[in-house]
Amino acid sequence: MITRDKFIETFGGVFEHSPWIAERAFDQGHIAEPLRAGPLHEALCTEFRGATLDERLAVLLAHPDLAGKLAIAGELTEHSKSEQAGAGLDRLSEAEHARFTDLNTHYVREFGFPFIIAVKGLTKEDILAAFETRIGHDRETEFETACAQVEKIAGFRIAAILAEG
Repeated sequence: MITRDKFIETFGGVFEHSPWIAERAFDQGHIAEPLRAGPLHEALCTEFRGATLDERLAVLLAHPDLAGKLAIAGELTEHSKSEQAGAGLDRLSEAEHARFTDLNTHYVREFGFPFIIAVKGLTKEDILAAFETRIGHDRETEFETACAQVEKIAGFRIAAILAEG
């Protein structure tokens, strides 16, 4: 039987810097062994969806800008570093980096949280296209889109953790 501490240590980071989601899922008795990706993902997403708007916003704010300052400084979480590298965001040209920086700045100014997209399987061109489309959304639509992307990212991370273990 997995202990609470081990569960939070293992899955507390699947929602960026938000271990409270794993804590709540465990404490509510929503975690059943054997741990399987689908049910585990659903349990964590249920807690995320049931959180207050401010708590959900805090999860969005915990995400780094794509190809942003944290990436340049080497301060991304291991999950984020791997995900961004997989999409080629660690190998941008100067012009591409400038474009991402401009879009990140405009997006945060417009919505109050960073642009979030599950980059697994996407190219930098796919990401830029999504960026340019989504920047035209209203805030409510984009908030829900960003939350859905956070859940998708969590699903990829859970699957990767379970595959390692």
